[in-house]
Amino acid sequence: MSLILYIKSNLFKHPKLPLTMENMKLTFLGTGNAIPTARRNHTGILISFANENILVDPGEGTQRQFQIAKIALPRITKILITHWHGDHILGLPGILQTLAMSNYQKTLKIYGPRGSLRFMKAIEDLMIKFKINLEVKELSNETLDFGTFKIEAKSMDHDSPCNAYSISIKDKIRLDKKKLKKMKIPNSPLLGQLQQGKDIVIDGKTIKAKSLIYKEEGKKITIIMDTALNDNCISLASKSDLLICESTFAKEENEKAKEYKHLTSENAAQIAKRSKSKKLILTHISQRYEFNPTIIEKEAKKVFKNVKLAKDFDVFEI
Repeated sequence: MSLILYIKSNLFKHPKLPLTMENMKLTFLGTGNAIPTARRNHTGILISFANENILVDPGEGTQRQFQIAKIALPRITKILITHWHGDHILGLPGILQTLAMSNYQKTLKIYGPRGSLRFMKAIEDLMIKFKINLEVKELSNETLDFGTFKIEAKSMDHDSPCNAYSISIKDKIRLDKKKLKKMKIPNSPLLGQLQQGKDIVIDGKTIKAKSLIYKEEGKKITIIMDTALNDNCISLASKSDLLICESTFAKEENEKAKEYKHLTSENAAQIAKRSKSKKLILTHISQRYEFNPTIIEKEAKKVFKNVKLAKDFDVFEI
């Protein structure tokens, strides 16, 4: 299983590739820190696969970023909130209002850390009524199983309740289509039996399932936002195909990072290395590096080679 380096800086259009369970597409709608800049909006990451469009942290201005990226806002199926600091959630009320005006028909599922129900109630009181169907659930060190994929949440070490998340597509048993065609096995319920590992009989001949099936390994993306370095970072990110990690400070600001419970670029790279992740993408970049962001990437690469510094509207695919 390899990571496709499908990267387009300042991309304003989603690639015209079909979204299947075989690929996951990430659109960085915002890559900035607490104060947005001319180049970087507040945090927002859209993860798309199959029929899912999962938005992680709707920072202020996120719905406008959707417009610029030419992605329809009603495509959102779920929202994951890492924590309730303003730069990670101030876009949520506007998104809910726009979805209501867009006649959003799905049930929007929102997941967040402890306190999320209380904060959602405060937003509802402010907006009078959401006018769309919502399901809100607080998560703390648990895994949600959605059949073909799962979402795992682990608590982080920040100055407010905070989660990091991994989204994993499960392993899948596949049939070798070339062998099926060569053996002239018809498109019938027999294929389902083979996929379950059961041998079949055609014209009196037994066909072994193990000769026709193979395992397609799943894929895993981990998103770690505002936190001090902690063991949960390593365990959650374990063997990720793609680790997305906040990198608010350069190494020289290590003491400040500890004071505010954030990660340095070096910390992010240490997580990637210790978790045996395949690729690291750095985001949540402080405005202090607006004109010299490469310092963040260079420091991380001294620890972990496969690193990319995200920019707004970058698209990655695995």
